[in-house]
Amino acid sequence: MANVNITRDILHRQIQDKRASGFQRFHHVTDPFIKRLGLEAELQGHTGCVNCLEWNENGDLLASGSDDQHAIIWDPFRLKKLTTMHTGHSANIFSVKFLPHSGDRILVTGAADTKVHVHDLTVKETIHMFSDHTNRVKRIATAPMWPNTFWSAAEDGIIRQYDLRESSKRSEVIIDLTKFCGQLAEAKCLAINPRDNNYMAVGANCPFVRLYDIRMIQNCRKSIKKFKASAARTFLENQYPIPDGAVQYYVAGHLPGKLRDYTSRLRVLVSTYVTFSPDGTELLVNMGGEQVYLFDLTSRQKPYTLLLPQTWHSSTEDLENEETANGIANGIHFPASHVRYSQSNMQLSATELPPHLEKIKQQANDAFARQHWTQAIQLYSLGIHQSSSNAVLYGNRAAAYMKRKWDGDHYDALKDCLKALTINPEHLKAHFRLARCLFELKYVSKAVQCLDDFKEKFPDQAHSSACDALDKDIKAFYTEMVTAEDKFDNSSRFHLYNRYEPILKDEVHFREQSLDYKRRYCGHCNTTTDIKEANFFGSKGQYIISGSDDGSFFIWEKETTNLVRIMQGDNSIVNCLQPHPSYCSLASSGIDPVVRLWNPRPETEGVNGRVVEDMEGAAQANQRRMNADPLEVMLQNMGYHFTGLRSVGPEGSDDEDSSDGHVQCRPS
Repeated sequence: MANVNITRDILHRQIQDKRASGFQRFHHVTDPFIKRLGLEAELQGHTGCVNCLEWNENGDLLASGSDDQHAIIWDPFRLKKLTTMHTGHSANIFSVKFLPHSGDRILVTGAADTKVHVHDLTVKETIHMFSDHTNRVKRIATAPMWPNTFWSAAEDGIIRQYDLRESSKRSEVIIDLTKFCGQLAEAKCLAINPRDNNYMAVGANCPFVRLYDIRMIQNCRKSIKKFKASAARTFLENQYPIPDGAVQYYVAGHLPGKLRDYTSRLRVLVSTYVTFSPDGTELLVNMGGEQVYLFDLTSRQKPYTLLLPQTWHSSTEDLENEETANGIANGIHFPASHVRYSQSNMQLSATELPPHLEKIKQQANDAFARQHWTQAIQLYSLGIHQSSSNAVLYGNRAAAYMKRKWDGDHYDALKDCLKALTINPEHLKAHFRLARCLFELKYVSKAVQCLDDFKEKFPDQAHSSACDALDKDIKAFYTEMVTAEDKFDNSSRFHLYNRYEPILKDEVHFREQSLDYKRRYCGHCNTTTDIKEANFFGSKGQYIISGSDDGSFFIWEKETTNLVRIMQGDNSIVNCLQPHPSYCSLASSGIDPVVRLWNPRPETEGVNGRVVEDMEGAAQANQRRMNADPLEVMLQNMGYHFTGLRSVGPEGSDDEDSSDGHVQCRPS
């Protein structure tokens, strides 16, 4: 790790006891530990799929819930069961949580029977049963600041709040998604910000993730009861209003435009898990049917496609201000971002790369030439992480994304092109690739504007093979779009929710104000279950982890987004991955009726049979699986095998060279 003197830290830990906990937190997840991660034990006890795991605050207890309707409390160090109890649920348990400040005595469970139960583990009794939801309860959330309070998210579209001090023992509706999105809206997951427990993230059966300020919702309710006549906007007249300023929406910028295509192919976008970073400034989302996304809560980055066509004409300062403005999201306040591009950065981009970065760039170019697109992307990403002011690295990575064509690759390529043009407005290849990306993302009118601007700026390229190919594709697109039904304005993308019910104009307003993601993590597959988790791993969230439909779990570096490890974690599907709070240890579960514990193995142990060596091959197979026909996937899960599945995602042509001219095809 950079700028870390581990010898000094060990010495201080030995001399000063108070340094010991800090040492453990800082060094408990490192690159060498990740490389030695292996299976420690399998905990046997459940008779059905294990759908949820939860460590207690100290990390000396692990709770699990299963389809067998039992909860088990484990001692993870002695590898034994401490408590097994039937929860009283009559269907699959989807969530377990220790209630904070209860001495690990109180456990809360939510299940498919629509019930939320509270259990006293010391006497193995269910002490409270809540039956307020009308559909499956998918997640429970707790907050250290409110020890008697917890929340539930269910597929009736409602988020409920519980206070065990209330004599009525009834829950309160604080968010009702059906009021805005119709009766088909479902709440799938939720999380409370660990640094400020007033903020709640909610994921639903759509690509939009919502961040709520609970205080503003509650204060608005109180004021409405006193001053009903003051409720001017339509959403304030609803029974359970969401006041303007109490919510900020987040979405991967390309996903609203993919809804119609995904729906036609029976492909569902749903947030299966949301969680905050340890410092509370980032939000991680596992998007079912797509990838894992990281949102920066300190940024006000609008979707890049909404900034066009102004962006490719904008000055560097204009784009910086759009990207790094103070993070005040409609009343939700976070510290300002300090990342800025400067004129000195732009000057650096014109100079030669340092020798070690030039070597990385050449390795990436060589991988590109061999058509190893993922390897090239990872090497360019490593170079960008070390030198974020070089336009060539961004432009080359964009070219690799465009060749690979996985879900979301053309949008990441568009972002890289814009970054390259921000650093160097004269970057010819980045400008043309931007036009091609816009076309592939179906922003055709903006692609035309960008291409026209390119031809004006670089007239000697106006009749290149690449420009001619893009012109031809654009004409073919407009020829095919002959029916009015197929022609829809980009703004309508925010109106789409499902085929049956329209959404309210207030919901459209919130969606139009959505903010874009910071990073994307690819390689896993999340289409078969809707409880698949993604988590931060490490005291500073240095790594991102997620389970997958292929029975593996994936580990990425957070900053570079590079895939560093794949482990075989289940015979079918890995759904749950919960990091230990203070050790380099993971608990995982899925379809198998066991809980698996993962720790760094001794260097002398020999071959680790759980490591997936061909990471690129596994990731490519998952992309094919994600884009396969749903019937084929179902039959695959039953043991049938197919050949000839599509090898690329829906964005772009299957013919990798069809649109390339000398402007585009080779990295710089």
